Amino acid sequence: MEEHKTIPIICGPTGSGKTSAALELAEQYKIEIISADSRQMLKHLNIGTAKPTTEELNSCTFHLVDIIEPGERYSAFNFIDDAEKIIDEILKRKKLPIIVGGTGLYLRALTEGVVEIKQEDFSIREKLEAELEEKGPEHLHRKLEAIDPLESAKIHPNNKYRIVRALEIFYLTGHTKSELLTTGKYRNSKYKYTYYCLAPEREKLYERINNRVEKMLSDGLLNELNDLLALGYKEKIQQANVIGYGELIQHIDGKISYDEAVSMIKQNSRRYAKRQMTWFRKQSNLTFYESSSELIDAFVLSLKT
Repeated sequence: MEEHKTIPIICGPTGSGKTSAALELAEQYKIEIISADSRQMLKHLNIGTAKPTTEELNSCTFHLVDIIEPGERYSAFNFIDDAEKIIDEILKRKKLPIIVGGTGLYLRALTEGVVEIKQEDFSIREKLEAELEEKGPEHLHRKLEAIDPLESAKIHPNNKYRIVRALEIFYLTGHTKSELLTTGKYRNSKYKYTYYCLAPEREKLYERINNRVEKMLSDGLLNELNDLLALGYKEKIQQANVIGYGELIQHIDGKISYDEAVSMIKQNSRRYAKRQMTWFRKQSNLTFYESSSELIDAFVLSLKT
């Protein structure tokens, strides 16, 4: 891969077929996959996070899978650090790194940069978003101009996300983004990226998700959870808040039936996919593909040009 080439990102909602598309490309090109899935980073939680199978791991090299304990903090700042080091190593091996995953926060941090914040306070963002809804983006842009004129000059008054984030940084850290850019507490990516977003039609996606949940259960998700609970992982699993495990814990605790747990897993997975698509649609630099074949064709064409 030549230095001027951009790093491809295959993203999309849960169950859309991102990994399968990347593995199909790996059959044609020397590819290594960097996971951008916060759930697959968790050790021990395997079936419910749809981690690569043994066969898939043997067919392609995966990175950033099984790297942290459930409940352990891993920030977007950490993700940039780890991902870029791995990209450097892959490029030295004359292979093509592909970022694959659906954790929008990590992907946005990687492509747009992020401030290092030790502890997020989501109430601040909620207040800013409520103010945005009530008074509009121009009002917040004027507020940012008074706090951080250098940053406000870079942001269009209608760019709601960047305005809110710049104000959030100030309220969280006591420093403006402009100040943090000069202190090493802000990370911009050293690479450029191209997004390929896999976005199946909603009914097809929901059918895929329901079938995927059934497969996880038939593959032994409940047995995996029982084994982890026997080892004392209940609190960590609950802290991790991964769909599939929490619902089954409620069943094991006698709060809901097995069928209710399965129904909840499917419903929560569909809702999660919907939130992911909402996140991706808010970004202006994505190209959407309804099928893996469309995405792969576009990807191959880009490598030839």
